[in-house]
Amino acid sequence: MPTKTTERVQMEPPAAGAALAYYARPGAMTIANKHAAALETLPDDLGGLVRFVQGVVLHEYVAGDLYGFQVPNERKSESHIRPAEQLLDRILTLDPRPFSVARPVDRRLIGVCRHFAVLLAAVLRAKEIPARVRCGFGTYFNPGFFEDHVVCEVWDANERRWRLVDPQFDKIWRQALDIDHDILDVPRDRFLIAADAWVLCLEGKADPRIFGIFKGDLRGLWFVARNLVHDVASLNKMELLRWVDWGAMPNPTQTLTNDQLDFFDRLAALTEMPDLTFEKLRTLYDGDERVEVPKVVFNAVLQRQEPLWAT
Repeated sequence: MPTKTTERVQMEPPAAGAALAYYARPGAMTIANKHAAALETLPDDLGGLVRFVQGVVLHEYVAGDLYGFQVPNERKSESHIRPAEQLLDRILTLDPRPFSVARPVDRRLIGVCRHFAVLLAAVLRAKEIPARVRCGFGTYFNPGFFEDHVVCEVWDANERRWRLVDPQFDKIWRQALDIDHDILDVPRDRFLIAADAWVLCLEGKADPRIFGIFKGDLRGLWFVARNLVHDVASLNKMELLRWVDWGAMPNPTQTLTNDQLDFFDRLAALTEMPDLTFEKLRTLYDGDERVEVPKVVFNAVLQRQEPLWAT
């Protein structure tokens, strides 16, 4: 569904130097620490790095249907691991071979889209390649719906632009969903960042009820607003689990007030082209508790408050 909004983002001018430098360095969730040297030895080409991620992570929701592996209950906690260093620790616990070796499916880390994207961002930043995790919606999961999803935006130094890269989709996924676009350069009308989804809904060009996630059939404008908060955090290098809530995120039963609509309009304007609003995004995040990730967050899957750094 091409729109003026997605076309405008595709024509985004070259990123400012400050933003590029910021996204070329690890953040709290993507710093590899003791694993940094090992990540630096991985291939430099983007396709090779995507294959690395695909070889060490297995998506929890399709493990059985697509890969024939029924995830044991005792391993489902892996999808709640947040920092990249702990993800890498667990990968080596499951299989101590070098990261460059693809694991059999039963020895891959159990995760979701966020784990694929965070690991790709971690290895790119370890190599000082600008990368950022973007929150939004994919059109390629469930025809007629925009499903909650995250991908990486990776800076293409040769073409002077950001690419959307979806590391989740190996050959098995692509065949199952009949994905024909380039996963290393996802068209921006196939994956909508949260800001674009918000604008489409507010302008009456898309029904908010098609935006959300199939699991629990959670959909609506409140869900798009929630993703805006996640995207602001991700653009400030706090890439959290999809089901972690805090701050300004509305709940499914809420009707957004005019003040809330104005606030989320502001978040959409700041995240549409974040290189142009980089300093404002950083200032907002550091000074507004509605978007800044607190020390204690709510895990909506486990239905409990927990420390940010809980595993």
